[in-house]
Amino acid sequence: MALTRDSLFGPTDPVVPLAERLRPKHIDQIVGQFHLLGPGRPLRLAFESGKPHSMILWGPPGVGKTTLARLMATAFDAEFVPLSAVLSGVKDIRDAIAHAQHILQQSGRHTILFVDEVHRFNKAQQDAFLPFVEQGLVTFIGATTENPSFEVNSALLSRAQVYVLHALAEEDLRQLLKRTQQDILADLEFDDAVCDRIIGYADGDARRLLNVMEQLHTAARTARIKSVDTGFLDNTLAQNLRCFDKGGEAFYDQISALHKSVRGSNPDAALYWLVRMLDGGADPRYLSRRIVRMAWEDIGLADPRAIQLALDAARTYDQLGSPEGELALAQAVLYLAAAAKSNAGYVAYNAARALIAREGSRPVPLHLRNAPTRLMKQLGYGKDYRYAHDENEAYAAGESYFPDNMQEVSFYHPTGRGLEAKIAEKLAHLRALDAAAKKMKND
Repeated sequence: MALTRDSLFGPTDPVVPLAERLRPKHIDQIVGQFHLLGPGRPLRLAFESGKPHSMILWGPPGVGKTTLARLMATAFDAEFVPLSAVLSGVKDIRDAIAHAQHILQQSGRHTILFVDEVHRFNKAQQDAFLPFVEQGLVTFIGATTENPSFEVNSALLSRAQVYVLHALAEEDLRQLLKRTQQDILADLEFDDAVCDRIIGYADGDARRLLNVMEQLHTAARTARIKSVDTGFLDNTLAQNLRCFDKGGEAFYDQISALHKSVRGSNPDAALYWLVRMLDGGADPRYLSRRIVRMAWEDIGLADPRAIQLALDAARTYDQLGSPEGELALAQAVLYLAAAAKSNAGYVAYNAARALIAREGSRPVPLHLRNAPTRLMKQLGYGKDYRYAHDENEAYAAGESYFPDNMQEVSFYHPTGRGLEAKIAEKLAHLRALDAAAKKMKND
């Protein structure tokens, strides 16, 4: 006879995780997200409207994305059909749609189709939702931790309202911790220092906080103690808390320290922070993305090899995984810290964005337009364009490439460091050629 949990230990109810037991039953029970759920705020109004609409919930883990979707199904008396983009494929999507059609035919009830980690679906899988969203058969709610502008198809994105959820603030986590103590873990005491450490460790993630509380409760019952102090906390969760607790800087503080150590050209400090984060369980792929960003933001054209090396390190980690691939990330960090520094490209990009935001669109000058047809040529497209390769030094001195009637703007100011020193010399020479050509034209 097969042994079951009941036959071994006697009849027991299923063990429901603490996070599930404390899942809010009404939006007023949700902690945080006041910017969306406060009086008169967008999601509060959506609940009060009585009519669901498709949406993307974008935010970090443990901030209530799944809970909000479930509460919407309850509020609108809709069938709730969850899919995980990690585990599901096109067949699962078809099955979900068939279920929605069946529910509509049998009971007239609408279906809310919730797709967790929607960014993990490819384009074809995301496109599979479109006709059913357009028909109104389902209300689509996608949850993602990644920027939907980059990870969700524009067609699907245009049919869904994007709501940005924030990591929970310290006061939100403290409220959740107190509620947990009062409602579920009343038999266990936590001193103030322990509460502070747990909140720091949670780092804005409600699920993480509740998982820690549950783990501590189990450990305390096993040890037959009624009060948790910092010593017991450290013994129970030593590895993660050593690296991520509030007293030793929170996760994003450590990322900041790593980035600033690279920017400050201190390889040893940069390596220290990288290894601290790896040791604490930080996702190496997240770190690899940040390392690539550092190369573009703080080194740029002063040493383009840094950008290539950062990309190569990220690819190496993807191929080798941990722990072998972590060496590539470490060496990339060392190189970036030692490389010549320049944020000139970063500053130029931000300045260009600011100008365009202020000015709006200006038409492309006729001489810069492409002229693939006879009509375009008759209209003057491409007329008087000077082909740089046919000019002296392969440079059309005095030519303008900005829109007509727009004063030329200088965004990019290369530094005198690394390769940018040579770039600066070349640009200065070309500007001198421009000045001479304009002087000749005026004379």
